[in-house]
Amino acid sequence: MIDPPTRCPCRKKSETTTYAKCCEPYHAGRAVAPTAEALMRSRYAAYALGKADYLLATWHPSTRPADFALNADQQWLLLRVQGTTTDADRATVEFTARSRQGGRDHVLHEVSRFVREAGRWYYVDGDLSWAAPRKP
Repeated sequence: MIDPPTRCPCRKKSETTTYAKCCEPYHAGRAVAPTAEALMRSRYAAYALGKADYLLATWHPSTRPADFALNADQQWLLLRVQGTTTDADRATVEFTARSRQGGRDHVLHEVSRFVREAGRWYYVDGDLSWAAPRKP
C-alpha cells in the first residue's frame, strides 16, 4: 500500500483538499460516500493508494469479481470528472483518469454506473476505453 498523501489523490494538484478530509473517512469505514460522485472519487483514490479491500467492498455484489488484484506497476496520476447524473437510486459518473504503467502514460475514459441500496452507493459497472494521451 502507498502512504497516503496530504492532498487527496482524487483532487487536482491545484486543490488543497486533504486526504484526511476527503476520501480517508470512507476508506477507514468512518463514513459512507453520500453521492455516486463521492464514491467514484473515493474508488479512484483507493486505486491510487492500493486499497483493494475498499474497492471490493464498494463494488455491487451482482458484478463484483470473485478475484481482484491491483496492478502494482500502475501509478494513477490525475482524475477529471466530466459530469454526473442522478435519478433517485441510480447514477452515472463520467470521468477520465490518467495513469502510468511500464513507463507509458495511458488515459482511461469511463461512464460508470452506480446504484444506491439501503442508503449506500455501489459501483455496478461502466463503459470504458483506454487510449494513449495526446502529445501537447
